[in-house]
Amino acid sequence: MPKHGKRYREAAAKVDKSRFYGVDEAIALAKEIHPARFDETVELHIKTGLDPRHAEQQIRGSTVLPHGLGKVMRVLVFAEGEAAAAAREAGADYVGSDDLIKQIEGGFLDFDVAIATREMMGKVGRLGRILGPRGLMPNPRSGTVVGAEDIAKSVQEAKQGRVEFRLDRLANIHVPLGKVSFEDEKLKENMAAVIEAVNAAKPKEAKGQYIRSATLTTTMGPGIHLDLAQTLSLKLT
Repeated sequence: MPKHGKRYREAAAKVDKSRFYGVDEAIALAKEIHPARFDETVELHIKTGLDPRHAEQQIRGSTVLPHGLGKVMRVLVFAEGEAAAAAREAGADYVGSDDLIKQIEGGFLDFDVAIATREMMGKVGRLGRILGPRGLMPNPRSGTVVGAEDIAKSVQEAKQGRVEFRLDRLANIHVPLGKVSFEDEKLKENMAAVIEAVNAAKPKEAKGQYIRSATLTTTMGPGIHLDLAQTLSLKLT
């Protein structure tokens, strides 16, 4: 196990590991004790009761954070014709088809989100081995494979701060909520959007307790256990 630095140890000492913190208190504490000198990302980690070995219990989805992520999202779009023009008008940073595919095969990965029209997926599919491991492969379930008529909306949502979530091999979900510099209420509302989306994504085949625990942390900070009932009751007003 790697040794933690002094600033992390000081932060961890301020967290009562035996407590389950209310949402407001947890957000305030995470912002107060974050150990790094940069504007850390606030993250929500959810432990589920799902079994990742079963395909029907795999979940993947996305939601638009009402207050974004606090960073400029670089959006790449695979599209042609009118859809390509609509993507550019909506603010996409890179738009193309065969040319972009060749650039990515050549090592170009200077973007945060990749979106494709359905018509382009036959060509984009061969990028799976490059984009898949990096979480950049367009996917219908994450809202990044859309019809040409919806391309502008998808680009706008990605620019605003749409986050994707998926079950990892340990049955956990990890989602960024924004920056420690955000106002507390904005982080809380972003968390509410994530909770609503994760609740809505519950597989019909899920048995037992769907969400077992939730933890709030920052990029370099210690985990803060959340009061589960209060967390799961969060809703956007």
